[in-house]
Amino acid sequence: MKQLLVRSESCVGCKSCELACAVAHSQSKQLFTAIFEQELPHKRVFVETDGVVKMPLQCRQCSDTPCVHACMAGAMRVDPATGLVQIKSEKCVGCWMCVMVCPFGVISQGSARQVVKCDRCRELDYEPACVSACPTQAIQFVEVDGFASGTRKSWMNQLKEVTNHA
Repeated sequence: MKQLLVRSESCVGCKSCELACAVAHSQSKQLFTAIFEQELPHKRVFVETDGVVKMPLQCRQCSDTPCVHACMAGAMRVDPATGLVQIKSEKCVGCWMCVMVCPFGVISQGSARQVVKCDRCRELDYEPACVSACPTQAIQFVEVDGFASGTRKSWMNQLKEVTNHA
């Protein structure tokens, strides 16, 4: 199963992913009309920084699903077809329990006292808008093993450069 994985060293903090996410979850799916919609779209990815490191954060699809366990209304659930944590918004009562237990702080308030979180762009056939919008490819939608392999190769190349300069 593919995961959204981030190379923080490549993130420039441009927030293109945030904008693309909001537009992808708008009624019109168009930037210039989305900003005039009666119900403004909500982003589900958050670019955070400490002044040095920039990191886009979205739902990590935790294997222990604390948000699902905390949801008293049954609005948070694991989709049996995809294995992804999804929200049945018509069941959400706005108790914010999922917000309180999310270890990454990526569940937020939407409209009408309901929560929103990354759904991996379900309406876009699971092709996350944040990935295609990222100009530096800091956000990738890949198999975990492929990402790890790329990280190992990058580390080896850095090590090789250090030893060549020594």
